[in-house]
Amino acid sequence: MAFDPGRPYRLHEQVVLRPEPFGALAYHHGNRRLSFVRSPELVHLVRMLDRHPSARAAFDACAIEGRRWPSFERALDALAASEVLVAR
Repeated sequence: MAFDPGRPYRLHEQVVLRPEPFGALAYHHGNRRLSFVRSPELVHLVRMLDRHPSARAAFDACAIEGRRWPSFERALDALAASEVLVAR
């Protein structure tokens, strides 16, 4: 399933985010995948997703400019494909 910014998402319960200077490492204990979350803004967004009714609402709450949404959507799509994020 492709990432849909109109839907609500959350961090998978088996994923741990480890802070790093570049952003964070996301380790999935279930599938043993390690994913790079390459910016502190993206880490903040990922942590805020479950507090909002949609990914778009989280973008607004995190004050991400609309012109930057496509790049964040691509990053979230990759995290969803790696099962770091799951739809609620």
